[in-house]
Amino acid sequence: MAEKITVEGGKASNGDAHLDELALPNGVAGHKKSPPEPLAQRLKRIARANLLVILTVSAVIVGVLIGLAVRNAALTKTQQIYFGFPGELLIRLLKMIIIPLVVCSLVSGAASIDPKALGKLGGWAMLFFLVTTLISSAIGVIMALIIRPGSVEGGGGLKMDSGESNIPESKEVVDSFLDLIRNIFPSNLVSAAFQSVPFGTDVDGMNILGLIVFAMAFGVALRKLGDEGEILIKFFGAFNEATMVLVSWIMWYAPIGIMFLVASKIVEMDDVGNLFASLGKYIACCVAGHLVHGLLILPLIYFIFTRKNPYTFLTGLLTALATAFGTSSSSATLPLMMKCVEENNGVSKHISRFILPIGATVNMDGAACFQCVAAVFIAQLNEIPLNFVQIITILVTATASSVGAAGIPAGGVLTLAIILEAVGLPTNDLSLILAVDWIVDRTCTVINVEGDAFGAGLLQYFVDRTSRGGEVAELNEVRTEDDDAPVKPEHSPLIEKRDTELQEIAPGARSCEKESVM
Repeated sequence: MAEKITVEGGKASNGDAHLDELALPNGVAGHKKSPPEPLAQRLKRIARANLLVILTVSAVIVGVLIGLAVRNAALTKTQQIYFGFPGELLIRLLKMIIIPLVVCSLVSGAASIDPKALGKLGGWAMLFFLVTTLISSAIGVIMALIIRPGSVEGGGGLKMDSGESNIPESKEVVDSFLDLIRNIFPSNLVSAAFQSVPFGTDVDGMNILGLIVFAMAFGVALRKLGDEGEILIKFFGAFNEATMVLVSWIMWYAPIGIMFLVASKIVEMDDVGNLFASLGKYIACCVAGHLVHGLLILPLIYFIFTRKNPYTFLTGLLTALATAFGTSSSSATLPLMMKCVEENNGVSKHISRFILPIGATVNMDGAACFQCVAAVFIAQLNEIPLNFVQIITILVTATASSVGAAGIPAGGVLTLAIILEAVGLPTNDLSLILAVDWIVDRTCTVINVEGDAFGAGLLQYFVDRTSRGGEVAELNEVRTEDDDAPVKPEHSPLIEKRDTELQEIAPGARSCEKESVM
């Protein structure tokens, strides 16, 4: 029986008790509330826990300041290349890791999920991406009609000569969807790593969509093989974990690379003042639409379904969002986004590594908003009124064309020509869009990856809820490591066979080997 401790005159009756111990009714010693943590120590603890976030956000700010300062030095083209080399190195490191990350994560993820559950998860993900992209397109049209960025006095001053060679080749809407199907089924998996089909023929550019479809189908096929496929499933799982270790190393170089990426872009600009003066309303319209969608619409959707604070979820993504702003590439941000949602927001590996690669390809909320603003801007610039049917056409075409758009810098401009052709607007004014694309494309990428992360968070909530309530039995096969409810382990013929042999040799013996959670 525990010895009862009483406090008399500030001293405990037994010599072993501390001054802050009190007698509880059950005879167990309790403790008073510990003194508050000193402010300096608390700030130090917070700074240490969020060091990478602080460094990444600071790198963007410092990069802007360095770029504005170095602009006055009048660097030559060769010096500009040298100056931007640390940023180029970051892009190369992130692109290096994309293919093994996407292929291995999707193979292991698809192999660890029951095919019926895989269909449900994929269906919910596509529905979320489609709805949010359509909402983003509507926001872009509404913002452009309210702000009217193309209604500028002396509109002829906006005609900037940036050369016809930079304007993407226009094509029919039907051709764009045929190219989308061609990308889904690549003729050569090796060439898909560095070639895609934007204009009917293979050109340089990673075909992420084709790799995603193959990896998912291959994972499902491995699951169907049973014991023969277990070895390969474990191989891809281990490969995936090793890839994430490489990602964690790259993350610590990211602040340096982002700083030089932002600074070099500012140095490369010819005339910052004139650019913002002539196209300031267009830039403001795009950024305002992205802010509305990213800070209001997406958090509101997340809150409605989960009843959780969406801005707490958003805080855990700061490192990935800052990287998206610096690199201007959804695909390059994918490794860091996986790390953030898993470690900061509690999304299981199987959900994040299955959904995020798909979202990086098919979810283009920011690009859809920008494309709608750009289409209305060009119409206003040429004094072409848009009727209701044309506006609906812009919305539908922007939503559809954003699916499978290249997750690379300036990828949205390539699909903008499709929208202009669909409503009969001139494509010559795309030179204006290209002039400020490096600014708008960064906010586009931030919104794109934010939408991917919220989609992963919603799917995690959906899986947790259905697993606890038993509403969808198939989703219990999604083997997450963080689920509160116990999940029935996946059937493994390899382990079952080994256990049977052990029982025959030594009754009562059990294999100590467990099936890989991957």
